Amino acid sequence: MSMIYKISKTELQTLFYSPIAWLIIVIFTFQTSMGFSGVMGDLVKSQELGYGLQSVTKNIFAGWMGLFSTVQQYLYLYIPLLTMGLMSREFSSGEVKLLYSSPVTNTHIVLGKFLAMMVFALVLVGILLVYVIFGMCTVESFDLSLTLSGLLGIYLLICAYAAIGLFMSCLTSYQMVAAMGTLAVLSVLNFIGSVGQDMAFVRDVTYWLSISGRAEEFINGLICSEDVLYFIVVVVLFLAWSIIKLQADRQKKALSATVGKYVGIFGIVVLIGYFSSRPVFKVFYDATRTKVNTLTPNSQEIVKQLKGGLTITTYTNLLDENYWIALPSAINTDLERFEKYLRFKPEIKMKYVYYYDKVKNEDLDKRYPDMNDEERARELAKGLEMDFKMFLSPEQIRQKIDLSSEGNHFVRLIERESGEKTFLRVFDDNKRLPSEAEISIALKGLVTTNMPKVGFLIGHGERDSKQDGDRNYNRIAQDKPFRYSLINQGFAFEDVTLEKKIPADISILVVAELRSPITDEQMKNLDEYVARGGNLLIAGEPNRQEYMNPLVERFGVSFMPGCLVERNENFLPNFIKARPTPEICELAYVFEGLLEKNRCVTMPGCTGLAYSEGKGFQVIPMLVSDTIGSWNELETTNFVDDSVSLNPVIGEVEKSYPTALVLLRTIGSKEQKIVILGDADCISNGEVSIYRKTVKASNFAVIAGVFYWLSDGEAPIDIRRPVPPDDTVYLSQRAMNGVRIAFMWGYPGMLLLIAVFIWLRRRGR
Repeated sequence: MSMIYKISKTELQTLFYSPIAWLIIVIFTFQTSMGFSGVMGDLVKSQELGYGLQSVTKNIFAGWMGLFSTVQQYLYLYIPLLTMGLMSREFSSGEVKLLYSSPVTNTHIVLGKFLAMMVFALVLVGILLVYVIFGMCTVESFDLSLTLSGLLGIYLLICAYAAIGLFMSCLTSYQMVAAMGTLAVLSVLNFIGSVGQDMAFVRDVTYWLSISGRAEEFINGLICSEDVLYFIVVVVLFLAWSIIKLQADRQKKALSATVGKYVGIFGIVVLIGYFSSRPVFKVFYDATRTKVNTLTPNSQEIVKQLKGGLTITTYTNLLDENYWIALPSAINTDLERFEKYLRFKPEIKMKYVYYYDKVKNEDLDKRYPDMNDEERARELAKGLEMDFKMFLSPEQIRQKIDLSSEGNHFVRLIERESGEKTFLRVFDDNKRLPSEAEISIALKGLVTTNMPKVGFLIGHGERDSKQDGDRNYNRIAQDKPFRYSLINQGFAFEDVTLEKKIPADISILVVAELRSPITDEQMKNLDEYVARGGNLLIAGEPNRQEYMNPLVERFGVSFMPGCLVERNENFLPNFIKARPTPEICELAYVFEGLLEKNRCVTMPGCTGLAYSEGKGFQVIPMLVSDTIGSWNELETTNFVDDSVSLNPVIGEVEKSYPTALVLLRTIGSKEQKIVILGDADCISNGEVSIYRKTVKASNFAVIAGVFYWLSDGEAPIDIRRPVPPDDTVYLSQRAMNGVRIAFMWGYPGMLLLIAVFIWLRRRGR
């Protein structure tokens, strides 16, 4: 050990007495100071302009423009310059013969040289540590553990680069060749992750060997045993190869024996890498304060309940627009999307099935108008350089599973060992892929029997939950490609008629705009549902009071005659921008954002709601119209051609009117919940899909909040995390200008002066 220390000390003296090491330190410091000052300066500027900050620590150090993320992108430029002379210098000067003749082993030489590089790596990390310390002093509730995780990742990355550089330096006496060789190896290790991705075992090995992005999880605050082991194994691999190379030079042996050692060590590394990448062997530590890299507690609880085996089968239709998500070359990337779940249930099996079948894809219709489905599939497989035989034909896939209910789109089937099944879809938005909310709620449906089931009343001209069209409810209820559709958030659906008793498994009944009366016999079946404590969502419309009021009067509520109007400069008078009341925030967390962000709910054509609490229900106004400029219009009915004016003589009063109510009462051990809306259009396909430039509407937030409340919090799943407290930077814009100068010029300038001092002192000696 003392010999390793002496070699390391000598190497460090040589390193720090050379101008190249100090030049790298100064340039590295200037570059990192520039990046740090830029990110910090942008945050200070945003704060000065009145914008709120969030996750400041992550934005400074781990965001896509964060300091650590930027540093790892150009580290490969510095390390080859440091390592190129570690052994090449010894070879070119002939000093290696002195080493060979001294009582020093090859292991001593390699480990001594590498230890020196580990110390230099600490110097570079120490430079970064200065920014961390500054952040601790200037950022409120600084997330120190996140930055320490990032520093660990950067340090391990430098050590891995150094080991590679040391080996390349052992191969040649030319320093520039060693530097270029190091860059070449680093390029290969960055590129190799895309090699052989169509073959299962090769895919796993090459993907694991890739060094690209290995430090990214550390930077984001997640320490994984696989990544730690990867850096250790890479270091050991190249150090072992370096020792073998020196042994081959020192003791002339057969080439086959030397090559055998290289291959043998590489084979061991491949095996270690393969097994360490298996989910069952992985260990994780989330260093972030709010555990953003880990499933939320609700999701973890769901996964714990998934006893026994679980298989996720991905069905990829080559003719679907989303075919690219899980092609063989993208399987490892796809597996990463379920990494958080594999961490808690490593025995999850992932299967992939490829086929082609009829699907709605307008792009293919335009590109190949004269081809049938098989011809299109063959053309696509040819363009993707894939074997067409791996894709099942329509007849073959239908023998396995009928995906017609999913339109033959890309879909996953999640299946428990005990037989429960559910689909997990992709969506028609920019994100495409399901988030934790959609995955967890799908899994929840496999472990519980009391998931909410919504019944849509039919038979009286009500809004339809299956049909498209502006007035219907398909978008919010059962539109499978829509992420926030309730069917993708844990709800089941069934059409319900009052000709017979409402099924016992219906937990929420939706009655949306009756256009004909409910008969006395039908009302008995509805009364029975209400008496047993069933929850309701009732939505009315102007001119439907005669059909709707007999339904709601039993709750002490009535739809007022006429139609609510408000003075609108850009919209029709009957376009109501209803505001949430503070009381609804206590009902569901979803509503909190409506008040915080000053959002409204658009209600085009709305009746006011009158109520009393004499029917045994607690009544809480949920949405109200504006206090000023709003009244209940009793005269005008044509809001397009006629103007409206307040007429107090006939009872029109300018005030705020309730446009939505929530009602509660206790029946036995159950709390019955009812929501009454004065407008059925506010949750229709047309209204939740429309965008108005001057209106900050959040209609779908109200839908999600209402159904979350009506389902007693069963769905959608709550995946909230604590709000990161690091939301303030204690710097003014003026102070930041001084900080920028200090870091960009003072910090590297100080290190430059130290370098000059050491150089002059050595020259004087």
